[in-house]
Amino acid sequence: MKLSVLDLYTIGIGPSSSHTVGPMRAAACFAGEAVSLAVAGIRIELFGSLALTGRGHGTHQALVAGLLGHLPETVEPESLPRYYQEAETGKTLSLSDSKVIAFDPREALIFNRKATLPYHPNGMRFFALDKTGAEILRRTFYSLGGGFIIEETETAAKQAARTEVRYPFHSAAELVEWTESSGKSISQLILENEKGWRPGKETTRRLDRIWAAMQACVEKGLATGGFLPGGLKVRRRAPDMYQKLRDKPESALRDGLTILDWVDVYAIAVNEENAAGGRVVTAPTNGAAGIIPAVMHYCDRFMHPSKPDWHRAFLATAGAIGILFKENASISGADVGCQGEVGVACSMAAAGLAEIMGATPKQVENAAEIGMEHNLGLTCDPVGGLVQIPCIERNAMGAVKAINAARLAIRGDG
Repeated sequence: MKLSVLDLYTIGIGPSSSHTVGPMRAAACFAGEAVSLAVAGIRIELFGSLALTGRGHGTHQALVAGLLGHLPETVEPESLPRYYQEAETGKTLSLSDSKVIAFDPREALIFNRKATLPYHPNGMRFFALDKTGAEILRRTFYSLGGGFIIEETETAAKQAARTEVRYPFHSAAELVEWTESSGKSISQLILENEKGWRPGKETTRRLDRIWAAMQACVEKGLATGGFLPGGLKVRRRAPDMYQKLRDKPESALRDGLTILDWVDVYAIAVNEENAAGGRVVTAPTNGAAGIIPAVMHYCDRFMHPSKPDWHRAFLATAGAIGILFKENASISGADVGCQGEVGVACSMAAAGLAEIMGATPKQVENAAEIGMEHNLGLTCDPVGGLVQIPCIERNAMGAVKAINAARLAIRGDG
C-alpha cells in the first residue's frame, strides 16, 4: 500500500490544506536543506492555483512560517500574520530558526498567475541565493491536496513506493473480498494493515488524538463569534445557531429534524474555524474538514455508540475509502474540483457511519458510493478565492448527505 489511513488525517491549520499546509511543509523542507549552505537570500515562485488564490488562502504567510522552521502540526495559528509582518518590516528572516538571511516577502514571493508547472496545478519553486545573488539551490514542490507534498525529482519514486500490509487493496471490490475471506469488518482489516506502518498502540494513540482535535475544533467554533478575515465580511454563525438550539431543546419534540440542525452547526463550527486560520484536522482536506467531525458528533451525541473506542473504527473505515480516492483519483480541489474534497469527505463519512450502525462491508461500500455519487461534478468555486462561500455551508450539506447515504445503504443489501 502507498498510504496509511493516518495520512488522510493531519492536525494542522486553516484555511487550506493545499494552499496553506502543503506550502508550509514544502518551505520547511527547503529551509532544512538550504540552512547548511552559504545562503544569503531566498526567492519563491508560485504557479497555477497557488498563484491565483494563494493570498486569499494565506499561502504567503504559511511560506514565511515554513522558512522559519515551523510545521502545521505544531505552529500556533495566531502567529502566522505576525511572522509575516516581522519579515516584511525587518526584511530579514531566521532560516530554520538558526541563520538570519535577507528576505523581503514583498519581493521574494513571486505569484506567476499566468504560468503553471507540468505535474499539478499547485506548483512552487524555491531558490537559495548566495551573497552575489547567484543560485546555489533550486527545488520544485507540488502540493497535492490534503497537505500532501511531493518534490519534482521524487514523483516517480513516491508513486511506486509501497509498504507491505496484510490486506492490500486498490479497489472497493478488493476491500470487500478481503472482508469476506477473513471474516473481519473493514475497520478491523484497516487497523491490522496499520501495523505494517507502526505499532498498533501508536496507531490507537494517534486516532484518539485526531478525534480529540476534532472535538476541540468544534468546541472552539461554537464559542467564537465575529467576522471571518478576507474582506467578504462573512459573520461567524455557529455561536448563534448553537445558542438557539441549546436554549430551546424542546423544539426537538415538535420537529424531529432538529437533529440535522445540530449536524449543520457542528460542520459550520469547524469550517468557520478553518476559514479563520484556526487549528483543524484535514479530513481529507481543509476545505472539507467539517464533514467527518460533524457526522462523528452526530454519532456520539445522538446514536450513543456502545463501544468507547467506536471513533477508531469510524476513522479507520472512513480512511479506507479516502485511500481509494487518493490512489485512484485525487482529493485536490485545484485538480478535480470540490467533488474531490467535499465529495470524498462525504463518501468517507458515510462509510464510517455505516460501519458504526452495524452495516455489512457491502453496505459500507454502498454508503460510500452513494455519498460520492451525489457530489459528482461539484466544482471548486469559492467567492474571492476564500474558503468561505460556498465552502462553509457546503460542508453542512455534505454532512447531512453522508448521514442519509449511510441510512439508505443500510436499508439495502449493498
